[in-house]
Amino acid sequence: MKIWQADFYRRPQTEASEQVMWELLICDATRSFEYQATCPQSQASSSWVASQLQQAAGEQLPNVIQVFRPQSLSLIEQAGRSLGISVEPTRRTLALKQWLQEKQYPISLDKPPPMPLAENLWGEEWRFASLTAGDVVEVFGDRPIPILEMPEYLLPINLGLASTIPVPGVIIYGGKQSMRLARWLQQVHPVGVNYIVGAPDGLVLEAGLVDRWIVATFEDKQVGVAAKAYEQRKQQSRGLHFLLVQPDDSGMTYTGFWLLREE
Repeated sequence: MKIWQADFYRRPQTEASEQVMWELLICDATRSFEYQATCPQSQASSSWVASQLQQAAGEQLPNVIQVFRPQSLSLIEQAGRSLGISVEPTRRTLALKQWLQEKQYPISLDKPPPMPLAENLWGEEWRFASLTAGDVVEVFGDRPIPILEMPEYLLPINLGLASTIPVPGVIIYGGKQSMRLARWLQQVHPVGVNYIVGAPDGLVLEAGLVDRWIVATFEDKQVGVAAKAYEQRKQQSRGLHFLLVQPDDSGMTYTGFWLLREE
C-alpha cells in the first residue's frame, strides 16, 4: 500500500511581485520520498494538483493520500477522484507536519466551538479509568469488539512507554444506545478526549480534522479532581489515552475501543 501525505496551501510569503503563490508538498511517512511544486493562485486548481500528482508518482500512483488541512481537502479530493486515488482526511500526518514546521509554515488550524452531542447518542453514565501500558493490548487486542481502533504506531511499546505507566481513559456506559454511539464515533474519527475547565467543566472530544464535541459536563468537585488526574496521566503517557464504549459495567461486553493521542 502506497500512502502519501499532502498539503496544498498558500505560501506564507509572497514573491517580489507580491503575487500570491500556492505550494503543493507531498511526502511519505518516513520522508524518504518528498515532492514540492508551486503555482500562482490563479492556477491553483484540482487539475493542476492532479497533473502534479501524476508527475510526482511516475508510473505508480499512490493508493491513499492523507490530508490534514481542511482548506486543502476539497482540491486534493477532486484531483484524487480524477486519478482513482482515495483521499483520507486525518490529523495524523506526522511527517508532513514536521516538514512544514521545518519550513516555518503554519500548521495550526482554527477550531470551532464544541458542539453538543445529539440526545440519541447520550450514554447512561461515564467515568474515568486507567490501565497500565503493559495491559492495553492484552486486555483489548484479542477481544471480539465490534469497533476496535488500535493503530500500530499508538501501541504503548511503539511509543516507548514502560509497561507500568498508567494509560488514562474515559469509559461511557451506553446502555441501549451503546452501538449507535460507537458507530457514530467510528464515523467522526476520534482523535482525543480533553478535560476543559469552565463553568461548568467538561470533556470535549476532538475528532475529524477540526471537529469538537461536548461529551459531558460537570460541576462536581470530586469529578474535577479526577479530571485533573486524568490530564496529568496523559502527560506521563506521552498523550496516549483511550475511549471505551460498553453497554454496562459488567465487563462482559465491549462495543467500541479507541486508542487516542492528539498530534
